[in-house]
Amino acid sequence: MKGNPAFPQCGFSANAIRILNALGVKELYTVDVLQDADIRQGIKDYANWPTIPQLYIKGEFVGGSDIMAEMYQSGELKTMLAG
Repeated sequence: MKGNPAFPQCGFSANAIRILNALGVKELYTVDVLQDADIRQGIKDYANWPTIPQLYIKGEFVGGSDIMAEMYQSGELKTMLAG
């Protein structure tokens, strides 16, 4: 993400944190990509996904903020986190 959960540095990162908080996620590991350009580009290359934030659950890439919002609305994200 850009920033950290207490102080997100973009609206998309803030939205991702709001969604996870609304789902009651307590254990959250984040990396502030603004601190290191190599990490910022590396995560995009790793997932073959152009945007940040990126959500991974149990090591599997899920998507960015827009995908998270869609999955939250449909209930799919809640199910995925419960499994």
